[in-house]
Amino acid sequence: MKKGKVYLVGAGPGDPKLLTLYGLECIQKADVISYDRLVNKELLKHAKEDCELIYSWKRPGKHHLIQDEINHLLVDQAMKGKIVTRLKGGDPFVFGRGGEEAEFLARHGISFEVVPGVTAGIAASAYAGIPVTHRDYATSFAMVTGHGCVEKGSEFLNWEALAKGIDTIAFYMGVNNLSNICKNLISHGKKATTPVAVIHWGTTSVQRTVTGTLETIEEIVSKHQISHPSIILVGEVVQMREKIHWFEENHAEALVKAMA
Repeated sequence: MKKGKVYLVGAGPGDPKLLTLYGLECIQKADVISYDRLVNKELLKHAKEDCELIYSWKRPGKHHLIQDEINHLLVDQAMKGKIVTRLKGGDPFVFGRGGEEAEFLARHGISFEVVPGVTAGIAASAYAGIPVTHRDYATSFAMVTGHGCVEKGSEFLNWEALAKGIDTIAFYMGVNNLSNICKNLISHGKKATTPVAVIHWGTTSVQRTVTGTLETIEEIVSKHQISHPSIILVGEVVQMREKIHWFEENHAEALVKAMA
């Protein structure tokens, strides 16, 4: 039997309109779609009627399918001659384990393509009215995992380089480790008054954003009960939100209903 093919597709940050045209094509032609928790389910409506949808749910500490099972699922389905679309929130190669899946596919001789997606660190920030770079505030930008500190210890990140060398930092998957992030940035040279934004479910109709500083944001997040999934954005450019926030104003009515 002729082997199938796997497409590792970035579904974007939440707003279904931010899916790329090639990503849409991969959904439409798939025989099997393996999709993550952060994928907007509206995108699955573009699948063929006979397409098999497999929920590959993963989040910190809780797994519907563990990564090794997902890897084997992709290979097994492709070996049956099927077109498989692995639909991942954001971009496959930005904290999405797409690199691990591509490596596994290559090792087993499975043909695959990687379809980039819009990553949340940029998109959620834009929807919150915060440009990650700005001529007056930020000429450097970094995307950093926020939960590895718990798994590997705080020293696995170069905190001094982040604190002193990067103007805007986007922490993924870090809301549960916010206290440690703030303390490390301050202790390694970032001003305690540095602005911080935490964006919950960015680019969706229920997006919520809270702002503060490195010394106050933990209390603010707790007060507003902000949880995963959220992007933490650190840097002076967060001040721009006061001038150009646009998305939440346009969706204020939907947000009120969602919070009711």
